[in-house]
Amino acid sequence: MFRFIASIFGGFFSWLVTGALFAALTVGGIFWIYSRDLPDHEYLAQYTPKTISRIYSGEGRLMDEFATERRIYAPIEEIPDIVKWAFISAEDKNFYAHGGYDARGMAGALWDAIRTRGKTLRGASTIPQQVAKNFLLGGDRTAERKIKELILSTRLVETLSKDKILELYLNEIDLGFLSFGVASAAQTYFNKTLVQLAPEEAAYLAALPKAPYSYHPVRNTEPAIDRRNYVLREMFQNGYIDRETMEAAQAAPLKTVQNGDYPSFKGSLPPRDYFTDEIRRQLSRSFGEAEFFGGGLTIRATVDPEMQHQAAEALQEALESYDRGLGIWRGTRKSLDPEQLGSEETWRAALAQVEVPRDVDGWLPAVVLEVGENAARIGVEGVENDEDGHWIPAEDVTWARKRQADGRLGKKAQAAGDLVSVGDVVLVVALANDDGSFKRWSLRQVPEVQGGFMAMDVNTGRVIAMQGGFSYQSSVFNRATQAMRQPGSAFKPFVYAAALDSGFSPATIVVDAPIEVDTPQGLWRPKNASNKFYGPTPLRTGIEQSRNLMTVRVAQEITMQTVAGYAERFGVYDRLSPYLANALGSQETTLFKMVAAYAMFANGGERVEPTLVDRVQDRWGRTIYRHDQRDCSDCRVASLDQGAAPKITSNRERVMDGVTAYQLTSMLQGVVQRGSGSGVNLPVPTGGKTGTTNDAKDVWFIGFTSNIVAGCYMGYDQPRTLGRGAYGGTLCVPVFNAFMGEAVKKYGGREFKVPDGGHFIKINRFTGERLPDDASGDYVQAEFFRDGEIPIFGIGAMVDGGFAMGQNLPLFAYGEVGGDEGGTSITTSTGKKKVIPKKADFGTLSSGGLY
Repeated sequence: MFRFIASIFGGFFSWLVTGALFAALTVGGIFWIYSRDLPDHEYLAQYTPKTISRIYSGEGRLMDEFATERRIYAPIEEIPDIVKWAFISAEDKNFYAHGGYDARGMAGALWDAIRTRGKTLRGASTIPQQVAKNFLLGGDRTAERKIKELILSTRLVETLSKDKILELYLNEIDLGFLSFGVASAAQTYFNKTLVQLAPEEAAYLAALPKAPYSYHPVRNTEPAIDRRNYVLREMFQNGYIDRETMEAAQAAPLKTVQNGDYPSFKGSLPPRDYFTDEIRRQLSRSFGEAEFFGGGLTIRATVDPEMQHQAAEALQEALESYDRGLGIWRGTRKSLDPEQLGSEETWRAALAQVEVPRDVDGWLPAVVLEVGENAARIGVEGVENDEDGHWIPAEDVTWARKRQADGRLGKKAQAAGDLVSVGDVVLVVALANDDGSFKRWSLRQVPEVQGGFMAMDVNTGRVIAMQGGFSYQSSVFNRATQAMRQPGSAFKPFVYAAALDSGFSPATIVVDAPIEVDTPQGLWRPKNASNKFYGPTPLRTGIEQSRNLMTVRVAQEITMQTVAGYAERFGVYDRLSPYLANALGSQETTLFKMVAAYAMFANGGERVEPTLVDRVQDRWGRTIYRHDQRDCSDCRVASLDQGAAPKITSNRERVMDGVTAYQLTSMLQGVVQRGSGSGVNLPVPTGGKTGTTNDAKDVWFIGFTSNIVAGCYMGYDQPRTLGRGAYGGTLCVPVFNAFMGEAVKKYGGREFKVPDGGHFIKINRFTGERLPDDASGDYVQAEFFRDGEIPIFGIGAMVDGGFAMGQNLPLFAYGEVGGDEGGTSITTSTGKKKVIPKKADFGTLSSGGLY
């Protein structure tokens, strides 16, 4: 009997051993099969996850962030113990003891599932397993993925230290609200750094990996608190915190940014604007979008925040003033359902969701709650209602008419109800009395007319301000860099620069007379803005008074191929078609290119590359781009002698002769002093040029001091006339004045540097004749001539470009700033009286072209 029982047990044991052997072989075979084609885990030692790229101002203030995954990478040494303890307790309490997977935890999870018949399912993946899944395998719920995960987790533990594995895990996990990693999540939920987190806050973050979107701090508050308290209890049981700390943390309320308990970090950032978005556009081209949005770049911008604000304000004021002058009300074209106006809480929540620009200083969104006989009651975003409410009075709307459904304009508004209806979303601004007290609310609207403004340092190319339109939030299209527009007469300085380098001088006489050019499209007859012509005139007057006919004759004389070469050398165009009309700025370019080109006039003719970025550093702090390549040997010494400045050596290319640059700068000063840019009013020497195209579809002004160049452009995105009275001098010069008035206070200005290789000779700026050295008077102009050059004065140096002259042209004319129909009496340099004859007329000739 005993032998029979022994044989049974022996057979059973044999089968058991055999079964176990086969099971082991089967499992081993499965693991061997799946271990052959696993991803390479060793690259994780050098893993660099996607991290936020950040843009800082010159003062080190954070301006903007760009990322596809919002991650702030934190080395394990910078992660506090309380955060590590929380995640280890929540996810893998035996982390530092196991070899990659936790067999006991897996068995416990299996038993819980069996015991509850599938009602209790909990994960048993260790942190190394989660790292293997997140980095190498993906999230497929398959047995194959689980087997590979187990294999890789053991290999990870053999290859990397536990701290390195924990570092990878804590920086990779998705913790909700597009926050990846614990540092980013701490900022998102609490607006704190990791070292500032309290135990209950660290525990809440550790509760999120299980289901980040199921523990929303507002929508799922109770489950979130329960899960947080579970993590705190685990931290206590694992010996990381004491009971007193656990109980205090469990009793604490769940305070978060989302619940309004803390200010939002994102809300503390300035709104995105044209400047930082242009940096994004340019660096994405230079480094690639993947590197820019995920490379953790630190970008030092050239922007001067104070000047950027001034640029936006100046351009916005000009655009709004023009739009208001048209007297047409469009509003925002957005409205709320009247049913949403029943309670203040409801309409405020609805208004907050409406997309209207909120980046215009002083402007606030509002909704019309009631329309009375004369006034309209409004609810204003972010402003509490007072006893009487907020109102738009009748006196605020009398400037406008509303376009009707049939396209026609209605009558001029007499009451607020003529423009707005209940539910309309509007933009308003608070007007103040002279003593600063509140006066009333006033309606505002985003203009249809648009424009761009840009300012930069003429010596370094650092762009200190850029505004690409009225409001970035209403239109992200950057009209300073992306809008291709005709520069009109703002291009003429490049024609005159080519002429000065081709043997012309500021005193060269050029015929101002009608021109006919036979083109494949028919006869082209350019004209001057005044519809008159003035006969033989010095070159200086041609640019000061923006004479089209003179410019075309000069371009014909020196050839358009020469002009094109200069335009391309200055970077205004990649290729300028050599047509005469292009001498008047008919080929399109950008404000960005024009401003950069004018900087080379102001700095004496040296090439300068415009930049919005001083320096770019990678995630390790290594400089991978630096704009300023000039050498400063004195900057490396410990100290300099008193009163001495560092010596900076520039190796910049010279794009034009220094004498030519000074001559042109002097002529452009004349434009500002007595020409088309005479509205400029700055306390330092200033040069510049206006530009207005046919039918005033585009208006420009670009001007400069000795150290700052700034340019303005205005026009409709779909080109159409701006109307009578619209010129670069009337629309853009005020923008330039408003900005540069503040820029001069900050950056100063001085006389333009006189280069070597030239000398001054006094001439009559009306006739071009030479004057004695002691001559004085309004007609006297000290012109700069090259040394060794024998200038020819008067009509002996007259240029007509090969075109015939009219028959009734006077020999000399006072120009567009003087004279009348009967002639003007002047005093010559010799003290004699002379009558300047009346201006020539067109007779039967017609004309056309840009001016």
